[in-house]
Order: sequence, then C-alpha cells, then structure tokens
Amino acid sequence: MAAAQTKERRQRDVLVILKENGTTSVAELGSRLGVAEMTIRRDLEALEADGALKRYHGGAELTFGSNYEPPLAVRERTNRGQKQAIAQQVARLIDDGDTVIVDGGSTGLAVALALVDRHVTVCPLSLRVAWVFERSTTVNVLLPPGTVRHGELSISGADTGQFLGGHHFDHYVMTASGLSIKSGLTEWNVEDAAVKRDALGASDNIIVAVDSSKYGTVRFVKLCAIDRVQIVVTDTGLRDADAAELEGAAQRVILARPET
Repeated sequence: MAAAQTKERRQRDVLVILKENGTTSVAELGSRLGVAEMTIRRDLEALEADGALKRYHGGAELTFGSNYEPPLAVRERTNRGQKQAIAQQVARLIDDGDTVIVDGGSTGLAVALALVDRHVTVCPLSLRVAWVFERSTTVNVLLPPGTVRHGELSISGADTGQFLGGHHFDHYVMTASGLSIKSGLTEWNVEDAAVKRDALGASDNIIVAVDSSKYGTVRFVKLCAIDRVQIVVTDTGLRDADAAELEGAAQRVILARPET
C-alpha cells in the first residue's frame, strides 16, 4: 500500500512541475523528485495513457488547453488533501433536512463522501457522485434525467435543465475548473456548463468548492461572476495577496486547511 501511495504522490508532483513550466525533461523530473529516470519514464507513460500529457524523446509536455479537460483520473491525483478539506468545510454549511445539488468531478466526489452519513436529499449531476451514496441509509438521492457523458459520467442536456427548473433546492455545491476576479467562474465543457447555470437558477444558496490551484485560471465557458455566489470555499494554498483579492470580490470566502 505504501508503494502505491508513493507512486500516486509522485505522479501528482510530476503534474505540478509540468504545470509550472508546460514542458520538462526526464532528467529534471528525476532530479527534482529524487528517483531514477526509469521510474519517471514509467510515470510519464501512465500519465500519457490517462491523457494528462504528451511524451517526447527525453521529456514530456502538458496537453491542457483552455477547452481541453484533463480526464477525471488525472484530476483525482491532484490536490487531494485540499479537496478533502474543502469538502469537510462545505458539509458544515449544510444542515440535516436540506436539499442539495452536488456537481460531479473530483471535488464533487469529495463533497459527496463528506455527506454520505448525513440526513439530506442530494441531486447529483454525475453518476459517479450518485454511486457514492449507494450504501447510505440516510441520504435520499434524487437522480435527474439526461445524457451521460462518456468517461466523466456527468449528466447534462435539456431534460436535466428542465428537471432542475421544476424543483427548488436549498444549496447548490458548484465546482469549477477556473476562478478569476475578472472572468469569474469558468468550466471546460459546454454541456456541463449549461447544466451548472440551470442549477444556479434552481438554488437559494450557492456554495462554490474550488481548490487554490484554480485561482487565476480561465477556462472555455463562463458560468457566472464571483459575486453571483454566496460562498466560495477554497484552501489555504492561496497567496496572501490572492486571498485578499478574492475576499474583496466575493460575498464570503472560507479557507479550508488541509490536514498534514
């Protein structure tokens, strides 16, 4: 188990280094991570299979663009501790008896896990999130109709929007792939973004759950301005200046501290 955890952590670190520079060499990765180049090559091969990067002779480069969404398997490897801390903070904002829309993606999965023993009604916008509650005896799952997106397993389409519009929810836990003061909250996928906007209109209280790595990034589709939502929950990885900037633009900001 320890070896598997080390491999997972190392591959997350590879992605962090690549995000800094866009491209890097096998030799540099091996030096910075303190492992053999053969180990790095195996990591790069696995990450390429997941769609996270493209290998070339002696190195690798990120494949992410403004409208390219990294696979969920890749996103689950990054900032896991931050996402768990954010999820715990989000759960504290929800009372038993509440009705909640929960987004998909890696942060949405973390939020679902934090709610699994609560007495709430959850409308999941992903089959992955819905499955988290499979063994729960306390959560009432309200599954919307729609088209299931291959790989991601998010639910979207006109039927989904119509369903959300016919209900009234206490909270919407919205995730986003980008967060900036100027551009607000943004997302990779057009269909997912349309459902998120429908969920915004169907809910009283909007809780945005985004880890600090999303700050200052802009993705393909705009969701809403920052001041449209009631609460932004992120982690303490924000720089002091960025945290102050965000607190000045948002209605309320909560900084979650990951466990060490």
